[in-house]
Amino acid sequence: MSSYSIGQAARLLGVSGETVRRWADSGRLAMGRDGSGNRVIDGAGLAEFAARRARDAGQGQDGPSHTSARNAFTGIVTAVRTDDVVAQVEIQSGPHRVVSMVTREAVEELGLEVGVTVTARVKSTSVHVDRA
Repeated sequence: MSSYSIGQAARLLGVSGETVRRWADSGRLAMGRDGSGNRVIDGAGLAEFAARRARDAGQGQDGPSHTSARNAFTGIVTAVRTDDVVAQVEIQSGPHRVVSMVTREAVEELGLEVGVTVTARVKSTSVHVDRA
C-alpha cells in the first residue's frame, strides 16, 4: 500500500506542508507514523480526502455547480495575450499551469486580466494518465 510524506501530500493537494499538518492535527486528514517515526499519510486515505475536498470545492453558496465538466481548476490568471479575434489565457492552479484559447470577446466580457481569480473547467474525450 502506498503512503506519502507530508511534503508529497502537500504537492499532490496543491497546498503547503503546514496546511497538511494543520489538517492532520485537527483530525480532517488521517495521518500515522512509519517504522522510523516519520509522519505519513496512507495513499487510500489521501485519495479519499482529495476527492472529498474536490467535491466540497464544487459546492457554492447556491449548492452544487450545474455543469457537466467535472475537472475544475481554480487559480489565478498569470497572462493574457490577445489579437484581433482570439486570446490565450494562462492560469496557475496550485502546481498546474492551464492554458486556454478563447475569443477576445470572451476575455473582455469576463474581465479577464492578470491577477483575477478564475475557474478553468476541462472536458475532454481523451485523457492520458502517466505514473512516475
